[in-house]
This record gives sequence, C-alpha cells and structure tokens, in this order.
Amino acid sequence: MPNIRHRKAIAPLCALLALLLMMVACLAAPATAFAEAGSDASGRAGAAVLTTTDGGAGAVVPVVDGADGSVTDGSGSDSIAGPVPNVIITNFSYGDGSVPVGGSFTLGFTFQNMGQVAVSNMVVTVDGGESFAIAGGTNTFYVDSLWAGYTMTQSLPMQAVSSAQSGAQPITVSFRYEYVDGGMRSSNSSDIKISVPVSQPDRFQVNDPVVPDVVNAGEETTVTMEYVNKGKGDISNVEAAIEGDGVDAAVRTQYLGNVASGATGQIGFAFTPLSVGSTEVKLRVSYEDSDGQSQSKEFPLTLDVQEAMPIDDGMIDDGMIDDGMIDEPRQGPAWWVWAIVAVAVAAAVVLVVMLARRRKRKAGKHADIDEEWDDWANGDAASGSAVPVGTVGEPGAADSADGTTTQVIADLPSAVAPRSAGEPSSAGESGRG
Repeated sequence: MPNIRHRKAIAPLCALLALLLMMVACLAAPATAFAEAGSDASGRAGAAVLTTTDGGAGAVVPVVDGADGSVTDGSGSDSIAGPVPNVIITNFSYGDGSVPVGGSFTLGFTFQNMGQVAVSNMVVTVDGGESFAIAGGTNTFYVDSLWAGYTMTQSLPMQAVSSAQSGAQPITVSFRYEYVDGGMRSSNSSDIKISVPVSQPDRFQVNDPVVPDVVNAGEETTVTMEYVNKGKGDISNVEAAIEGDGVDAAVRTQYLGNVASGATGQIGFAFTPLSVGSTEVKLRVSYEDSDGQSQSKEFPLTLDVQEAMPIDDGMIDDGMIDDGMIDEPRQGPAWWVWAIVAVAVAAAVVLVVMLARRRKRKAGKHADIDEEWDDWANGDAASGSAVPVGTVGEPGAADSADGTTTQVIADLPSAVAPRSAGEPSSAGESGRG
C-alpha cells in the first residue's frame, strides 16, 4: 500500500516535468533564419545577408546598407540609389521689428540636412542683394560634413544700405555640397531666400500754421501750412482736417493724395468763426509712411476773434477805408467808354492832319507872293519903266477904281532905275538944278 501511494504522487510530477521539457525544447529550437555579418557577393563591407537553415542555397533579399543608407540586394547586381539629400533653412533671426535704413543687425540662420545620407564639403554663401551688405568679415563659410538629420547654425553681421527701399527685402543663402550614395559621389546645390523688412525714417515735415493778423467773427478766414517730404520714400493717403465747435467750415476734411520724396506743398484751411472771443481749433494731418504705418500730426490753435467793423459809404468817401479792403467784384470800363475814347482819338488825328495841311498851304502861298514880287522888281528895273505911285487929290494923278486919283511919278528912285548921264541923282538934286 505505501508503494502504491508513492507512485501516485510521483506521476503528476513526472507529467509536469515532461511538459516543461517540451516547452524548453520548443523555445531552444534553431531559428528559421539568422543574420550573418560579413561580405555579400559584391564584396561591399557592412552588407547584411539573410539566409535559411533548411539546407537551401541561401536566398538573398534586399537590405539597407548601414554605412551610407543605400539599398542593395546583396547578389552582386547594381545598387538602387537613394533620394538626393536636401539642405534647408529651418529658422533665421535679424532682431526685433524692422531694420532702419543704414542700421546694422546680426543675421542668424539654422540649416538642416533633410536627406538620408551625410553631406560633405559644403560651401555656404550669403548674398544681400541691393539692400544689404556684409558689415564685417566674409559672406562665405565652409562645413566639412553634416550628417543626415543634423542641424547647424551660422551668423554674420550685416547692414541695410542707405539706398534700400522700404518693405521686405530678400537675402539669398546658397548651399553647395557633395554626398556618397550607391558607391558613387555626387554633388548638389540649393538657393534659399529669406526676407528682412527695411524701414525708411519718417521725415514728413509740416510747419506751424500761419494765421492772419485779424480774425473777424462771421467772416471767412484762411489758415495755411507748408509741408515737405524729406524722406527717401513716398507717403500716401494724406488727409487734412479742422476740428472745433466754434468755427464753421464748408469742407472740414480734405484729401491731398500721395506726396513723393522731396515734394513740397501747402495746405489751406478755410473756416468762419462763429462768435467773438477766444476760439479753440485743432488742425490734424494724417498719412501713411513708406512702411504703410498710419501717422498723424496735430496742431492746436487759439484764435482771438474780433467783432467785424461795420462799413458804410460815408467811411469809404472820407477815405477811412480803402476801396481795396471791400471784397466786391470789380468790372472793367463799359463799352461806351471805349467808344468815346476811340472817337476822341480819331478827332485828334483829323485835327492834327488839318493843321498840318493848313500850315503847309500858308507856307506855299507866301512863297508864291515872294516869287511874284521878285519877278516884277527884276523886270521893271531892267526896262527902266517908272513905278506908278499915286497920291490922292494931287493933280496929274491917275484915277483909281474907287474914284481916287493916283499921282504918277515919272522917274523911279535911283535905287530902282539907273541914272542917265547928266541926270541928277535924286529929286533934291533936280530941284537944285
């Protein structure tokens, strides 16, 4: 009986032990395939070959080469090249805000190898274009190698040139590098552009308003302001407005448009004060600078408004008020005034012509009389005839047309007729003889 009980106790233990042995045998059985490091049929080091334990010829399947990431089938045939590695800029910095014209900044950028193989013999070049220049050092850098997935950061000092335009301006970063894939060395390059904002300083200047010496209530008054754009960039959407409850204006806001670099102009505000006394107004000029930012300039103004002086005709006649101070429309002379002036000028011309002709006529008549006298005197003196000289009432005188008698003198004076031999030289001499 004791032996039977002992055997019954050992039987379950043996069964359990047999089960454990079977499980161990299953776990310790050789794997269906195993990886063996060494050389494949092509002789390249580091290749992995997958073989079987069924006594077959050892099938070869493609595996990834751990050295350069290329793919091979391990059978000695040509390998399949992997993708071309790309290098990109993942982040860059230039400071806060925008870079003012002529300002310096530090450009920093981080680039990463996004390919599956390492790149080597890399040359990095930074080109600022027409807006930026290298503030010191060189714009070319050399990188010996950059493994797949690795990043690197580079920085250099730069400056925005004075001729740079406002807005985002490009900077080009070029990468040239080499890589090995499929046992072959290849090269690649890429150009990446980044943008840095550039700002022009706001140099739009508006002078203080010019106010008239006298401002009267109820009369329109004009206040002017001169402006000039001294900046190198244009400004746009310029508006001018007048604010205040004590004035009335037909146009409170006026649009002036764009103002080019170096341009000048004038802004005029026309308004009418409503009451006498101190009046507060505000002149506002708003615009957008070359960066597109809204700007505004305000000019508070205090006006001393006076009572308008009454004007009557008596003050004008007395000379107290100049006619030029009265804003009345002036008209030119009427048409009949011009007609009278034309007639007067024509009459003056006719009068001058008539006087000239009369003077000429008189001068010609006098010349004819002188010529007749000269001819008569010369002819009678040559013939020795007597010149009849009559004396009224004397005997022997010839009768004239009016009934008077004219004495005939036989002999001419010696000054007229020449004397004959033995004749007296004058009447006295004849009497004496």
